[in-house]
Amino acid sequence: MTTIRVLITLALHNNWSILQLDVSNAFLHGDLQEDVYMKQPQGFKDPIHPNFVCKLNKSIYGLKQSPRQWFSKITSSLRAFGFTFSKADPSLLIYTKDRTSIFVLIYVDDILVTGNDKSTITLLLKQLHSSFKLKQLGDISLFLGIQVDKTPTGYFLHQQHYAKQLLHTAGFNNSKAALTPMSLKQSTAIHTQASFSDPKLYRKLAGSLQYLSITRPDIAFTTNYICQHMHDPSVADFQTLKRLLRYIQGTVALGIPIDRGDLQLRAFADADWAADHTDRRSITGFCTFLGSTIISWSAKKQVTVAKSSTEAEYRDISSVTSEVIWLRRLLAELHIPQTEPTTLYCDNTSAIALANNPVFHARTKHIELDYHFISDHIKADAIKILHMSSAEQPADILTKPLPKDRFLFLRSKLNIRYPDV
Repeated sequence: MTTIRVLITLALHNNWSILQLDVSNAFLHGDLQEDVYMKQPQGFKDPIHPNFVCKLNKSIYGLKQSPRQWFSKITSSLRAFGFTFSKADPSLLIYTKDRTSIFVLIYVDDILVTGNDKSTITLLLKQLHSSFKLKQLGDISLFLGIQVDKTPTGYFLHQQHYAKQLLHTAGFNNSKAALTPMSLKQSTAIHTQASFSDPKLYRKLAGSLQYLSITRPDIAFTTNYICQHMHDPSVADFQTLKRLLRYIQGTVALGIPIDRGDLQLRAFADADWAADHTDRRSITGFCTFLGSTIISWSAKKQVTVAKSSTEAEYRDISSVTSEVIWLRRLLAELHIPQTEPTTLYCDNTSAIALANNPVFHARTKHIELDYHFISDHIKADAIKILHMSSAEQPADILTKPLPKDRFLFLRSKLNIRYPDV
C-alpha cells in the first residue's frame, strides 16, 4: 500500500496519467510446472471410467499454485518487453530505456501503469492484450477498494463506500457519532472481563477495520488495540470496537490528500512506555511523509518489555529507520533520489543522545544491536535524528488514546481531512 501511495505521488508530481487495468480470469492463465490431478467434476463424470481423474494442463481457481503461476506468467510477459523487478518491492516492475520510464504495479489481477511515454505505454498495452483478456478501466478511480478522486491540486484517497458498508454490516448506520476513536478510560483488568458472546462477529469487524485503516491513520492505534484481543474478546473489548465504529460514523468521508509539493522524505517516531497494563509492553508509532503527503505509518506493540522510556523510544527509532531505508531504496528506483539525509524527528532527548553517542552504559547494553544499526545509517548520511517537542509530535496519535482537542490537532498534522467541496 505504501508503494501505491508513492507511485501516485510520483505520477502527480510529473503530470503523468495513471492507467488502471484488470485481467479477466487471471488465475486461468498460469502454466503448471508439475503434474496436478483432480477428481472429475460433478455433471461431467465419464460413465465408462467414473474412477478416472483429470490431469490439468493449466492452472485453475482453487489451486495453491495458481497465484504464483499467474504472477510468473504476467511478469514473464513484462520482462520480455524489457521490464525489470524493483529490488524494493517485487510487485513493482520498472522499464527504463533512454529517457523513457514506465512503472507497472501488480496486485493479483489489478494493475496500475504510469510513465512518461504514452506511445511506449500503448505498445505495452497492445502486447498485454495479445496474451491476456485485459480490461482497460481508464484513469485510476477505484483500486483495491480505495477510491481515488481527482482534485484541482492532486488526488484524494478515501474508503467512504467501504466504511458505509462496514457500518451497515455492524448496524451502526444511525448511531450517535463519537468525537474520538477511543475512550481515555480503558479497563486495566480486561482479562477479568466477561467474554463477548459473538467472537466471530468481533473478528469480522476487526478485520474490516484493519482494511479501512489503509486510508485512515487516525484509527490505526485503536484498530491495532482491537485486533490484539481477537482470540478471546471481552465485553469491554467490544465496547471499544463500538466506540470506534461510532467515530467512523461521524467521519466517514475522511481520507488522505496527495498534493503537489517537494518530494523530501521525513519521518516521525514516538513510543508510549509500558502502556499496556496487561503485560507492560510499550506501544510504538511512526509515520513518514513525502512532502506533505503521508505515505506510511505504523502502530504496534513492542515484542519485549522495555526497561525505560529511553529504550522504548530507541526501539521505535530503530523501527522507523528500517522503514526509511526501505523507502529511500524505493524512491531511488522511482527516480526520486533523496540526496540529503532523511530527517527523523523524536521527542526523547535521551534516545537522540544515545543514537549519536557511541558510549554505552550498563543499562543500555541490551540494546546495543539497535544502536549499531542506527549508528551505521547516521554515519552513512542516510538519516539524521532531530528533537521535536512532544506537543508537536504527530506520531503521538499512533501510540495512545487522546483527548478531543489534541486528537483533532494531531489528525490535522497528519494531513487527514475531508474532501474539498
